[in-house]
Amino acid sequence: MARAETALVVGIDEAGRGAWLGPLVVGAFAAPADRLDALRAAGAKDSKQLSAAARSAVYDRLAALGECRSVALEPAEIDRHVAHGGLNELEADAFARLVREVGPAVAYLDACDTNAARFGRRVARLAGAGVRIVSRHRADVDHPFVGAASIVAKVRRDRAIADLARALGADVGSGYPADPKTVGFVRETVPAGGPRPAWLRASWATTQRVIPAGPARALDRFG
Repeated sequence: MARAETALVVGIDEAGRGAWLGPLVVGAFAAPADRLDALRAAGAKDSKQLSAAARSAVYDRLAALGECRSVALEPAEIDRHVAHGGLNELEADAFARLVREVGPAVAYLDACDTNAARFGRRVARLAGAGVRIVSRHRADVDHPFVGAASIVAKVRRDRAIADLARALGADVGSGYPADPKTVGFVRETVPAGGPRPAWLRASWATTQRVIPAGPARALDRFG
């Protein structure tokens, strides 16, 4: 059995759950448990507490301390699950996929569900035996491994949005429905009643409000 200080630990978090454009990215950071102090020194913390430049700098330091992984959930897949109230299940599957890929002794999760224990049970069921799952709210604030994962998720989502902007030849803003730049871009780009582009979450209530196409099911806090 691996000694506790050298056992592999993974933190997992997501970025972009409430976004309107682009993927929801689930990020993971894995390293031996004894890297905890090194993670703190590298600046691992909730990504929302850091500027984009600071996140990028911390991300580079994290890559030298452990393994960074992610799963990108694209709008079409999100829409399919939202239609059946299954966004939490989709995220649990992505979290579990990363646990299986890494094979840690312990996985710390920033729970997406309002019930953290229930989310942990979902992930544990999908991940299989052999790993201890610790599911908490605000884990990205309280645990450096999850803070590191939040940076991985956020940096990789930011890069995906930058790639989308380059591909479209336009400034799409942050991709969130509260961003006037994003709303303006969608209004100018997507015609009412027309097809929904692959980069847009068509199931979001914001889509029907900004570019109506008929009756839509209102979302309950995005799943």
